Amino acid sequence: MRTLLITGPGGSGRTTVAAATALAAARAGARVLLLGTDRTDTLGAVLGTPVGTEPGEVAESLTARRVDAGEDFRADLAALQDRAASALDLLGASRLDPEGFGPLPGAEELSVLRALRDAALSPAYDLLVVDLPPAERALALFTLPEDLRRALRGLLPPERQAARALRPVLGRLAGVPMPAEWLYGTAARWDTELAAVEAVLADRHTTVRLVAEPGPAGAAAVRTAGLGLALRGLRTDVLVAGRVLPEGVEDSWLAGPVAQQRKTLDEWRQTYDVRPVAHLGRDPRGPDDLTELAVPGVPAAPDVSASAASRGRTGPAPAEWPVTDRLADDGVLVWHIPLPGARREELDLIRHGDEIAVTAGPFRRTVPLPSALRRCTVDGAALREDELRIRFRPDPRLWPRTP
Repeated sequence: MRTLLITGPGGSGRTTVAAATALAAARAGARVLLLGTDRTDTLGAVLGTPVGTEPGEVAESLTARRVDAGEDFRADLAALQDRAASALDLLGASRLDPEGFGPLPGAEELSVLRALRDAALSPAYDLLVVDLPPAERALALFTLPEDLRRALRGLLPPERQAARALRPVLGRLAGVPMPAEWLYGTAARWDTELAAVEAVLADRHTTVRLVAEPGPAGAAAVRTAGLGLALRGLRTDVLVAGRVLPEGVEDSWLAGPVAQQRKTLDEWRQTYDVRPVAHLGRDPRGPDDLTELAVPGVPAAPDVSASAASRGRTGPAPAEWPVTDRLADDGVLVWHIPLPGARREELDLIRHGDEIAVTAGPFRRTVPLPSALRRCTVDGAALREDELRIRFRPDPRLWPRTP
C-alpha cells in the first residue's frame, strides 16, 4: 500500500488538499482510505458528507474515518486493568471505570499512530491518505515512536529480560520483590507496536506532502517543516502551494499579494517540486469544488529523489544518510546528513557512546552511529550545500590494523 501523509501550517488548507487528493485517486481507480486526525469532523465539512469514527464509504472507492482518541483510551485502560488484575488485587486497589475518564495527555497522539499503523497494514486498500495535524504537531508525532522506544529500552533493558526465569528464585533469596512479569510483557508489546509504526514511516512507499500558502509566513513554516522532516529521514514528494492568486492583475489591489506569492513560489522551486493550486474565490465544499482544485495526483513510484534529479534539483528529504570514505585522501570518513534550510548557528552535535544527538533548529534526534563510525572519534563538522557533513577519524585503539 502507498501511504501519503499530508500536513502543513495551520490554516493552509491541508484538510482540503487531503480530501481532494483522496477523491482524485479514488476516481482514478485506486481503493483509498482517507484518515482524519482532527477532533472535529473537518473532513466531513470539506467532503460534504459526515465522516464518523468507523470506516464508511463517502464516494465510490473512497472510504473515510476519523480517529477517536477518547474511545481508544478507554479501551486501553480496560485492557491494562485486565492484564494487571493480579497486581491490583494484591494491592487491594479497586478498578477504575473507563467511561468516567477522558483521554490523558499523549493519548491522542498514540491513537493517531495506532490508526496509522493499522490502516497502512490493511490489505483492503491501495492508498492511505492521512490528514495529519498542523506541521508543528505532526513533526512531534513523527518523533514519538523512536523516542518512546529509546525510553523503554532505558527503563527496561533487553538484557534484564533474560533473567525472567531466575526472577522468582532471586526474589526468594534476596527477599526483595522482583519486577512483575506483566511489566516486561507490556513493555515488549509496546516496543513491537511502536516498531511497526516506525516501519510504516520509514517504508519506501510512505511520503509526506506539504501544503502551504505562498507568502512570508508560509515560507518560514515550510523551511521549519522541511528541516524537521529531513532530520527524521522522511521523504517528501511535492509541495502544494494553495490559494494561488491569478496573474495579470497589475492594476488592481491584488498586485502586491500576487507579486509576493510569485517571489515565494520561485524560492520554493529551488528546493521542492512545487504544484500550485488556484484560489477558487471561496472555501471549497463538496466533490465538485474538490475536483475543480485539480490537486496533483499520487505518483506510481515513490522515488522522489530521482524525480527531482530529472528536474535539475536535489530531493528535499533523502531517506539515506550516506558515509563516504576519504581515508586515502584525508584520513577521515564523512557522514552526510541532508538538512535543507538549516542554519549554522542552529546546529549542535553531542556524541553519547555509539549514538549521536543532532540538533537542527527546534528539532533534536538521537541516532545510532553506523558500525564503522563507532570505532572513530569525531573530527569536526561543517554545513555545506544544505548538508551537515560530520568528519570521523579512525581511533587507532579500535580501528583494524593493516599489515
